[in-house]
Amino acid sequence: MTLEARIRNTGVRSSPFDLAADVRRLHPAILRILLASCLLMLFGCACPQTNIPTVRPFDFQKDTFAFANQLRWVYEYDAQGKWSTHTRYPRATYSQHCFVVARSARQFYENAEFDPSRPVVNDSTYRKLINRVVSSNPRHPLSVKQKVVIPGYASLHDFSANHETLLKQECGGAWQSYFQRGHWRIMMPFTRSHQQRMAEDLLLHATAGDPVVVHIVRFPQLTINHAVLFFGADNDENQIIFKIYDPNQPADPRMITYDKLKRTFFFAPNDYFPGGRVDAYEIYNKWNY
Repeated sequence: MTLEARIRNTGVRSSPFDLAADVRRLHPAILRILLASCLLMLFGCACPQTNIPTVRPFDFQKDTFAFANQLRWVYEYDAQGKWSTHTRYPRATYSQHCFVVARSARQFYENAEFDPSRPVVNDSTYRKLINRVVSSNPRHPLSVKQKVVIPGYASLHDFSANHETLLKQECGGAWQSYFQRGHWRIMMPFTRSHQQRMAEDLLLHATAGDPVVVHIVRFPQLTINHAVLFFGADNDENQIIFKIYDPNQPADPRMITYDKLKRTFFFAPNDYFPGGRVDAYEIYNKWNY
């Protein structure tokens, strides 16, 4: 089946999951409803819906925040070569917002229009406009007529450079990173076939210039539990090099590589991750993600 056919297919996948014997004795109609509900929640397809941009592709220099999601800890190798952490001083004032920042960047890309020809307005007005953007459903972009116009600035990057505090206050709290609805997925196995499908889906979006929010994780180790924005890719016979916006390191695009032979994503070492294999799945794309 082609990738496009898989994305169009909204049916529930079969699974070996089986309910207890007492549940099987329920009325067949009730049983079908219970089974469908469980399968949708536990084994719902993580393949994204294709939201092809109608105006322009994602521009890293314009469509990202000028500030970073700060690291709460210092990550480093100790004298024995073991990856370790210790408290950062001075303490971070804006940390553990990676899901919030990645989601908000996508919402501004999809649902806001910046107009530098209009005059700058006061903070009270900007606060209301920001709330309109971040309160929109991240799974369903607004129509062109519904887009929120941000006056006085040419891009999100310019706007956030001048209104950093306001955006940090209004885009959402750290609790939204902890309680993102798709977190249930990390409890399920990440098979190589699942990761292959995910890489193909992410490549489809990247080719179209359509940014998507991706949860990258190692479970149960949790050496990484992070959200980034995939927005581009270079594809060859052996690998796909995905371009990402990392809220922790916003100065330049970062990379996550997918090895086609191993059917595995790899993330290079950085200030908070020692490098290595990661599992990936798209979020903010379906009702249960």
